[in-house]
Amino acid sequence: MIPEHILNRKGARSLKDLNPEVIEYLNAGKIETKNLMEWLAIDQLMLLKTVLTTADKMDWYQSFEEAVNSQKKPTSNSTTKVIGKTFAQLSNAAFAKKYLSNNPSDMVRCWGCWAESVFQDSIDGLLDAMKPHAADRHFMNREVVIFASKERIIDDLDTATQILSDWTTEQDENVRRYVAEALRPIGVWTKKIPEFQENPEKGLPLLESLKSDSSKYVRDSVANWLNDTSKSQPDWVKTVCNRWEKESMTKETTYIVKKGLRTIEKNEQK
Repeated sequence: MIPEHILNRKGARSLKDLNPEVIEYLNAGKIETKNLMEWLAIDQLMLLKTVLTTADKMDWYQSFEEAVNSQKKPTSNSTTKVIGKTFAQLSNAAFAKKYLSNNPSDMVRCWGCWAESVFQDSIDGLLDAMKPHAADRHFMNREVVIFASKERIIDDLDTATQILSDWTTEQDENVRRYVAEALRPIGVWTKKIPEFQENPEKGLPLLESLKSDSSKYVRDSVANWLNDTSKSQPDWVKTVCNRWEKESMTKETTYIVKKGLRTIEKNEQK
């Protein structure tokens, strides 16, 4: 049994505030992280040993250790990617699903996301595999799935856009949010989508379906999509926002428009 003070904790705001007992549970894969600070504090190789021991695959450990230590500039994100891709080299989709993607640890599920992305050869197969990760209950998994899929989406943008257009009506707000976030022209720590930067109208049908979304999580992503685009196509963004204000007089659309125009309004005030 995990103590209530561990389960009901608030995430530490700095490394010095991290509870060693919490780190012990995280490294053992027994609990999920509460915030980014805890996620960054996980010793991924220590956590890996727990997973490999459970799967009776400790003979794989050296391969992981070598891959992780060969990084020139390791970060938590890059190590997550390396471990996930190494699992893809050493195992198969069934193993990843059983031991990684359904694991209680959000970090281990991130490894599973990367592993499952590698197993897919086509964009439709990739998106189908990524959908459960896009719907994951943990915020970090919902970010990692974008890292694991965006480059492939860019490589086959038309097909991906067509597939994801059907996701805009999904009941799960996390899945709807993935549509806007994965297709953001600039995004955060991900590759840009030059096609959308120069021809944003190609992404408009997806945004139209989300312009009055009931979820703030989704609305923030749609607004950020517009704000990204305003840096290369400000007139287009203003035209879309002006039309939306007339056609969709809801507080949800008003929220998106205001946030989507923030860079334009800031530049105009200079």
